[in-house]
Amino acid sequence: MRVRFHLPDFAGRFKLNILFADMLQKHPEYFREGVEIASFYGVFPPSMWNGGRTQGGTCDKSFVKYVIKEFNSRGIPLRFTFTNPVLEKKHLDDPFCNMVMNLANNGMNEAIVFSPLLEDYIRKNFPKYKLTSSTCKRITDPDKLKEELERDYSIVVVDYDFNNNFEVLEKLPRKADCELLVNACCEPGCPRRSEHYKCIGVQQIAYNEHLKKHPGQPFNAAQYDPENFRNCPYSHRGLFDIRNLSTHISPDAIWEKYVPMGFEQFKIEGRTASALNILETYMYYMAKPERRDEARFMMLVAMENSGALTYNR
Repeated sequence: MRVRFHLPDFAGRFKLNILFADMLQKHPEYFREGVEIASFYGVFPPSMWNGGRTQGGTCDKSFVKYVIKEFNSRGIPLRFTFTNPVLEKKHLDDPFCNMVMNLANNGMNEAIVFSPLLEDYIRKNFPKYKLTSSTCKRITDPDKLKEELERDYSIVVVDYDFNNNFEVLEKLPRKADCELLVNACCEPGCPRRSEHYKCIGVQQIAYNEHLKKHPGQPFNAAQYDPENFRNCPYSHRGLFDIRNLSTHISPDAIWEKYVPMGFEQFKIEGRTASALNILETYMYYMAKPERRDEARFMMLVAMENSGALTYNR
């Protein structure tokens, strides 16, 4: 049995995630059967190609190299969330994103894609990268989802409105290559989700351009958000707020329903969540219920000692 989890924010939550990866390796007795870390996803800031969540901050080349080394030496891929839907050809030459792609171009690391323009660029210039089709595409037609699974993607992230639609899920091909986002905070069936992704893409590009022109000056995201997506109430939901949503997949359901059906790829979102919310989500999904308190305490002690309770950037 393989139950493979894709976990958030290899850069901003570097210390937390290294501690968690080491705990899983050293103390497998704390965790449910078959738990593996399939990847840590996210971006190094500032990444113009980023999508899904606006990511601020900056980092230097030495940090990029260090993070890649630490995760890859543990056998864990980094998966870049290069899902900005509004990229233009001029953005493909972005020096920072190309530097990151070159540094991580060792055959282990991966990229999540949305824009056909960027996908073609990566396939041509960085063919060693496995590509994942992003849930940001909002493929809500079952037949089109099947067509996506016939394309040359390592993984396809299923739109989470399908999470509990077993009539659709049962008929999907390549179930082992379908990734299910288990803890989505967005309102099920939200009609604004695609527009929100576009707004995030616009803000990410504007942020990067702001850094080049006005380094050290505050960035006013509001002017790139006329629909006020930044204050969406759903984006602040935590673990205990989302468990009654129709898109929620519980840990028991993973092992009792989804894995027996043939699914083995599960994504936990949380790139903008607090360290404590991420930790509790990891414990909820991956730790054995009877060992959860012990595992959580050990992680909290390690996080306090390492400074992982604060944001790493």
